[in-house]
Amino acid sequence: MVYRGSGVHLARGPSCLIPVAPDAHQNPACPGEEVFFNPGNGEDIVLLPGYKVSVFAKGLNFPTGIAFLGTAKSFKVFVLESGHGLPSRCNDQTNPVFGGVDSLSNPMTPDILVFNQDGTKIAGPLGKPTASDGGFQAAGPAIDIAFENGLQGGRLFATDSNQATHGGGQNNSSRIVTVDINTGTVTPFITGLPTGDHPAAARLQGRLDLLVTGLHDQLRRCRPRQQWRT
Repeated sequence: MVYRGSGVHLARGPSCLIPVAPDAHQNPACPGEEVFFNPGNGEDIVLLPGYKVSVFAKGLNFPTGIAFLGTAKSFKVFVLESGHGLPSRCNDQTNPVFGGVDSLSNPMTPDILVFNQDGTKIAGPLGKPTASDGGFQAAGPAIDIAFENGLQGGRLFATDSNQATHGGGQNNSSRIVTVDINTGTVTPFITGLPTGDHPAAARLQGRLDLLVTGLHDQLRRCRPRQQWRT
């Protein structure tokens, strides 16, 4: 729920933790619930011989998706931060302690951070909720991101929802969107997807080619019939 600080391999859990002691952090929305933070050096991760764990980026807020752009020698890493996700008064994006729903520094709303190949942040947050609905849905969670053409880029797709997990009921707010990597503007692509108990914003990696191919196939099937009927 709240795990943010230094020395993280891949920090998990919606968080905006503030240091209160050498190894303890707290969420300002829930004072008195300090937690110890000691990510170590990855010694708890079991690896095959010949592999090792090293820190690439740290201090993240519940990263749920990652996409790469470029080549093996020069690339960028796009990391999607989920936002609210799990329902809790400690994770409420509307709490004034987080600066407001439209605040760029609100850790409980979704966004995308961009890192260079050395793990240095070079852009973001992208896609933060805006008053004009030009960003991700504030309640989250945002689930995944993927480039249309993989490492070669193209449109950056993402999935989001405005119903946190275990939200109860179904509000059909899940959607697939595109994100402008220069401006951060989020544009709906497919909307009205079901949410249910858990948001149905599906994993995108490896599925965009199927989605695009499927749409093209449908168009090819429809066009001959329309021409034949006329």
